[in-house]
Amino acid sequence: MIFLQFGIYSILGLTYLGLALGYIPGLRMNRATIALVGSAFLIALGVLNLQEAWQAIDANTIVFLLSMMVVNANLSYAGFFRRSLSVILSITRSPLGLLIALTFGSGILSAFFLNDTLALVFTPLTLSLTQALGLNPIPYLLAIAGATNIGSVATLSGNPQNILIGSFSGISYLDFLRVLAPVTLVGLVIQVILLLLLYPDVRSVKPCQQVTVGNQRIFKPLFKKTLVITIGLLIAFTVGLPLGESALVAASLLLITRRIKPQRILQKIDWNLLVMFSGLFILTRVTQKLNLLQPFTHAINSAASFLGVTVVLSNLISNVPAVLLLHPLVPPGDSKYWLLLAAGSTLAGNLTLFGSVANLIVVEAAADLGYKLTFWEHLRFGAPLTVCTLVLVYLWVH
Repeated sequence: MIFLQFGIYSILGLTYLGLALGYIPGLRMNRATIALVGSAFLIALGVLNLQEAWQAIDANTIVFLLSMMVVNANLSYAGFFRRSLSVILSITRSPLGLLIALTFGSGILSAFFLNDTLALVFTPLTLSLTQALGLNPIPYLLAIAGATNIGSVATLSGNPQNILIGSFSGISYLDFLRVLAPVTLVGLVIQVILLLLLYPDVRSVKPCQQVTVGNQRIFKPLFKKTLVITIGLLIAFTVGLPLGESALVAASLLLITRRIKPQRILQKIDWNLLVMFSGLFILTRVTQKLNLLQPFTHAINSAASFLGVTVVLSNLISNVPAVLLLHPLVPPGDSKYWLLLAAGSTLAGNLTLFGSVANLIVVEAAADLGYKLTFWEHLRFGAPLTVCTLVLVYLWVH
């Protein structure tokens, strides 16, 4: 019995360590495979049976996330995000204006579409733009990374952890938006101010040469269809229709097409994320069954301590696992704690370069094109930004 318990706790600890690092030293495993393998071993040791493990997976969350990925894939292929960036940049031609346009443009878009998608699309376009204009790309890359995180705080569809909270909390799309949208807007202003302080070159209001973001090819039939369905989906969210079902219907309508091969859309689906979510649901059920959340229960005796634990866990094991671990500790019917969990787990992602997937997407895409965004370069921007926005959200929500 002692050896069995030791094995269970060792596997659980190693799994969460791997989730925190993003890999297992000496093995080719990512977070998805780590979560899946850890769950499988715990099932094999009898902590849960297969039926209990299957029931632990929240179908609404998985369907919502998958459906939003289908919507985002169609928007990307239709040219929506590239056109959006073009419109944003047509507003101004100065370094300061570009910084503000990129910050608010990517922030607002990431409120309604998954932030990782925005980071993936906007990073190479921003690098091409700054290269053509002879501008230092680093502050603009930081603007994309920070804004996609801050912007995604505003809605239940902005990022994976908010999708989880939407499934668990029962908070309506509009109520969530009404409370956290002001936090997002003020947070974006704080970000601009920090970048102006850190990078004097971006303060210039002198117009640059002609701004271009390259090929603006738009697939008009797909563009119109996707835009109409996406607008309908956002309307469904705002009138209070179920999030998962609404997103599934929208995704299904987009998959009925003669213009694009289905495998092209399915290739855009982040299957790793879906597998990781499924594994994390099982791991969370295991931690509950083993009563491992007891230390957190004692540590959380106020809204401030709950926010602090959320931030620490989000940086130790990533925001999605942190939300899954902490959501059972939210007092029943207390929307304030749900909002703090959503905002805290997301804003904590700006603290370090490894704090969120959006940050990693930006740094990896920049590295592929020959630009290096270092850990310390990000930290001197991310640390004050995180502190300021967390204080803001606590004072606003509390």
